[in-house]
Amino acid sequence: MKSAVIKRSIVIRGHKTSVSLENEFWEELKDFARRKSTTLSTLVEGIDDDRNKNNLSSAIRVYVLREYRTRLNGQNFESNNARTENYTLPLLNASDVRVKARQL
Repeated sequence: MKSAVIKRSIVIRGHKTSVSLENEFWEELKDFARRKSTTLSTLVEGIDDDRNKNNLSSAIRVYVLREYRTRLNGQNFESNNARTENYTLPLLNASDVRVKARQL
């Protein structure tokens, strides 16, 4: 079975580097750059600056997850006093993903 992870090249601070990402993460990353009116390279530079010892591919995945968590937390969902609830987050160019959101 062929891996869904694709190696892609990107230029950061004038240096070409590669990241291995699933297409869904790559497409979302490009969409975030578009929404923030910045280039993909500039967005990834910021992710690179903020990452700890994680590799860049992992840092990008965490960034995408955090962006969606921020969007989720910014919306008002009704609670049934349940400890966890499932919400569907639409992804552009990808199938829906079920995310378990814990109430704080």
